[in-house]
Amino acid sequence: MKLAIIGAGALGSVIGFHLAASNNVILIDLWQEHINAINTHGLCCVADDSEQIRFLPATTDPALVEPVPVALITVKAAQTSWAATVAAQILQPDGVAYTLQNGLGNAELLAHRLGAQRVGQGVTTLGATMVAPGRVRLAGRGTTTFSATPSLSTAYAIADAFRVCSLPASVSTDLVGLVWSKLIVNVGINALTAILRVPNGALATIPEASKLVRCAVEEAVTVAQAAGITIGLADPVAETLAVAQATAANRSSMLQDILRGAPTEIETINGAIVREGQRLGVPTPFNAFLCDLITALEATAPLRVS
Repeated sequence: MKLAIIGAGALGSVIGFHLAASNNVILIDLWQEHINAINTHGLCCVADDSEQIRFLPATTDPALVEPVPVALITVKAAQTSWAATVAAQILQPDGVAYTLQNGLGNAELLAHRLGAQRVGQGVTTLGATMVAPGRVRLAGRGTTTFSATPSLSTAYAIADAFRVCSLPASVSTDLVGLVWSKLIVNVGINALTAILRVPNGALATIPEASKLVRCAVEEAVTVAQAAGITIGLADPVAETLAVAQATAANRSSMLQDILRGAPTEIETINGAIVREGQRLGVPTPFNAFLCDLITALEATAPLRVS
């Protein structure tokens, strides 16, 4: 399969590294130092106690990319507009962009630029950490699920490509439930790991932290129920903790953002729960508090004590 990955951060690089084993993959990102390192020394992926280097093309200039039938969008929410512009440049006329981003609203933004018939939704529980330019870590081999729309054949082709490269993948017809299930897991993990400065596994093994996960997740589930959404989680709290345990060594994307003083995706994750709660008349005080804490961490980054 020929495809482009728009957003070569931790997640995009880990996916690109694996898919490049048996596919024609190109990485597109704005981080010049990372792109230069990949083109010069290859992309190094650390997994368990071993590491491997794989050479694949990477660029900051979408004008250099030949048209592709599939693009995977793995940028942070703040870069979705840029990713939509890049996808419009590099996709074939009937090509499809699948977003694997966190939170709500990204697919809608992409569809506004590309058209709904060219945008698919995906969710992943892969754990990925950026170690250094040109070097990433696979911190959890979670499942990636692709929506059956807008193209069932394309969804199965991508899922097959993932599985061939040892990345668990599947296809689902429940788009809304898919997105909300991932959102609820992120609500329980991302902000708390960033605030507590711990890897994902700490949330599952330390009772005091697990209690906070329950507070965040149960609020989100109440909002989903009020919205009439059926989520694909039999026990949302237990399954969120299971994801945290399965990706125990991973530093969540929000923790990585906070550690380097970068903007987070709090508004599309916990913030999305707060906004939906306000719309539906459902109180979400705990998630609102998490949003306030993360926003304060962002604002005080230059003054932080080491």
